[in-house]
Amino acid sequence: MAETRHTSVLIIGSGPAGYTAGVYASRAMLSPILVQGIEPGGQLTTTTEVENWPGLTEVQGPDLMIQMEAHAKAMGCEIIGDIIMSLDTTARPFTAIGDSGTIYTADAVILATGARAKWLGLPSEDAYKGFGVSACATCDGFFYRGQEIVVIGGGNTAVEEALFLTNFASKVTLIHRRDELRAEKILIDRLMKNPKIEPLWFHQLDEVVGEDNPKGVTAVRVKHVKTGEITEIPCKGVFVAIGHAPANELVKDVLELHNGGYVTVKPGSTETSIPGIFAAGDLTDHKYRQAVTSAGMGCMAALDAERFIAENAV
Repeated sequence: MAETRHTSVLIIGSGPAGYTAGVYASRAMLSPILVQGIEPGGQLTTTTEVENWPGLTEVQGPDLMIQMEAHAKAMGCEIIGDIIMSLDTTARPFTAIGDSGTIYTADAVILATGARAKWLGLPSEDAYKGFGVSACATCDGFFYRGQEIVVIGGGNTAVEEALFLTNFASKVTLIHRRDELRAEKILIDRLMKNPKIEPLWFHQLDEVVGEDNPKGVTAVRVKHVKTGEITEIPCKGVFVAIGHAPANELVKDVLELHNGGYVTVKPGSTETSIPGIFAAGDLTDHKYRQAVTSAGMGCMAALDAERFIAENAV
């Protein structure tokens, strides 16, 4: 028979938002249960150096997430290695079912399932993730000071990242499979006027080229979409900027969404369109997508959940 676990606050997801929510909910004596999900630690577990976490000049992404998990545990948060497969939001207590078969019931739920960068799916792209291949310019651009890099994409994300990367790189090549960008006109205007950026039209990434000792990117091979001709471009960094996909599978049909699937929260809070369901971090945030902002929202979600439970006590 399936085990049923009840908690005041069920936290779904284990990135900076989830673990911070666990710390704050524990300090509020709510005895939270945190279910880690398919990727414990979230996107930071695939990052190497993190240099923008306050208080730590440099830390490895996986190490930071281990520390955050340990902090949540030390505060009293119960952390479970399970995957929530379904969430019933129609009645309180809310009911979630784990892949393990465990049934979780909760007076309030904090969604912290994050978002996933969209990738091209090339084996060579995967081989150099974290070693020259990135999907976050604000996270990793600093490491390419004075280097030549390439950006893949043609929308707002790609143009914004290319512009941002000119703060560090000596040259940015923007590779796009068409001959016009889908970005906002003001962004396109800035890009075309920037002397550090060179667009390469009608091309797509064919292969990331690198070395293994030390591991790093040395070039990309791009293919002309019309002729099939292959060109090799020397570079040290490859930024894949074709967008992010919020991990909204549990709630995409029940919660109000915005900007292509991000969960909508009320201004100044983490309240969603269903009372008692709160959302934090990259699941709601298409703009900043930083570990520190996710952690801040995790704090907000726990405080919002504490207030909700107090006001709705039976």
